[in-house]
Amino acid sequence: MKNKLPAWNLSDLYSGIKDEKISQDMEKYKKLNEKLEKDYKGKISALSGEAFSQAMKIYEEIVVLGHFLGGFGYLNMCTQMNNKDATIFFQNISEKLTDYSKNSVFFSLEINQLSEEQIKKLLQNEKVANYKPWLDRLRLFKKYELSEEMESLLMEKSVTSSSAWVRLYDEYSAELKYVVDGKEYNDSEISKLTQDQNIELRHKAGREINRVSKENDNLFSFIYNMILKDKAIEDEKRGFKAPIDSQNLANNVEGEVVESLVASVTANYKNIAHRFYKLKAKWLGVEKLSYWDRNAPLPFEADKDYAWDEAVKIVLQAYQDFSPKLHEIALDFFDKNWIDVPVRNGKRSGAFAHPVSSHAHPYLFLNYTGKLRDVLTLAHELGHGCHMRLSGKQGELQDDTPLTLAEVASVFAESLTFKKLLETIDDDKLKLCLIAGKVNDMINTAIRQIAFHNFETRAHRERKLGEVSSEKFIAFWQEEMKESLGDYVEVNEDCEYIWSQVSHFYHLPFYVYAYSFADCVVNSLYSVYRGGKVENFADKYLHMLSETGVKKYDELLKPFGLDAKDEKFWNMGLGVISEYIDELERLDKKLRL
Repeated sequence: MKNKLPAWNLSDLYSGIKDEKISQDMEKYKKLNEKLEKDYKGKISALSGEAFSQAMKIYEEIVVLGHFLGGFGYLNMCTQMNNKDATIFFQNISEKLTDYSKNSVFFSLEINQLSEEQIKKLLQNEKVANYKPWLDRLRLFKKYELSEEMESLLMEKSVTSSSAWVRLYDEYSAELKYVVDGKEYNDSEISKLTQDQNIELRHKAGREINRVSKENDNLFSFIYNMILKDKAIEDEKRGFKAPIDSQNLANNVEGEVVESLVASVTANYKNIAHRFYKLKAKWLGVEKLSYWDRNAPLPFEADKDYAWDEAVKIVLQAYQDFSPKLHEIALDFFDKNWIDVPVRNGKRSGAFAHPVSSHAHPYLFLNYTGKLRDVLTLAHELGHGCHMRLSGKQGELQDDTPLTLAEVASVFAESLTFKKLLETIDDDKLKLCLIAGKVNDMINTAIRQIAFHNFETRAHRERKLGEVSSEKFIAFWQEEMKESLGDYVEVNEDCEYIWSQVSHFYHLPFYVYAYSFADCVVNSLYSVYRGGKVENFADKYLHMLSETGVKKYDELLKPFGLDAKDEKFWNMGLGVISEYIDELERLDKKLRL
């Protein structure tokens, strides 16, 4: 990579951690919370529609300020997690936001104490009616809310309970060092080695990741146990019957729909993952793939590096071909320094898009090393960013896209970029390599995430019986990996501690099924797009993205003739992956590999 990789500029939020505007905004945040409490506590039920709209306006301003302050603190920290000033600043910001927001805990609680008749009367006011989607989402949690005193206590304790354990996990993980052949690597760099052409280097890197994970197993197992227990306590107090129920509610998706997804994916393990890994083992010339060979490039695959400018050109062209409007939205991320790209010490691993606020723009976070996977990751995170800009037009409180829909734009953008790359290739062997890489990623998204989901389902269930031993976590992990990956992948002691590397288990329980949900939704949408039977598909798609915070998934899919409650829906999405494997088998036979 010859290009200089861009780093983001956070000055659109604040000039730095010593910016005087931070303390000014924090003071304003504090006073607004106090004003909301003083003017409206105990009075919500007696408010007219106009007075209620004024209260909502103050509440929304509070949320905007909180997102600005918290978003800046997090973004500033995640590129320099070895900088104590940055981590302390983030913790202090988090604690103050939590402390000051206690004054407004009453607000949503009192709204949920209103009768349906009172809500209907308030909605007759045009200004209040604009908040109807937010009120509808809020009402879903009505039966699970606790007293104001208990809600305030849980909020206050959050900075020393789960969020504190997550912070410890993140900061400690960011400081871990890995050594292969005498060279030291950070988390992002060692992960890239597991995708190297050199099989010995891959295996050494994989064993090193497992070794470091084992070395820190006592700490990671203890942290996870505390997170599991913290969630169990709160779930019991709120009346959730199963550990997954609160996340299903947050995603606004029925439990039976998630169960149908999980059952469909699990039933397709053999047809998709097992079938693909059998092919890949053959191509790599082994009876069984090592666990660390799953994401390996094929031996006849060109180890091409993509310069940053080249990657940007490919992705933006794919966006342009689909929708000039989408392309225009995407350009700002590159023209205005809204993206942080290079790998560097102290920087958090992985990639993400952060929305900050509907009154600001999102930021993209990458660890770009120039591989094909990085090009698709750029397309993925840029998809998130464009989605955030579209849905942000609904306003701060209406911009809360459920996780099951939050991954749709990103995965769809990957599919567009993959199609663009595929169009440039005439050589069958190169085409096979590209499709194999895509299937590999789709399995990691649609199939493996359900194996992760099954792991954490077992972990949460086991925690109710008492603290879970490291041996139990390992057993659950090995069993779920073996079932999902099949007989052509070796799951042994070289990967038994890797469960602790899945940060979603710590950050947000039951996040992972959203990836599979979204992948199946995207595959179904892409099938409709490919079929050409829906007029103005691109415009309808962008409109759908603009409404993911105000409409439920089933309503959003109707214009495309899709119904996620139909048990055939998930198999339709999974069928796209199966078709790619059919094509791989055809190419394999043709090329006599």
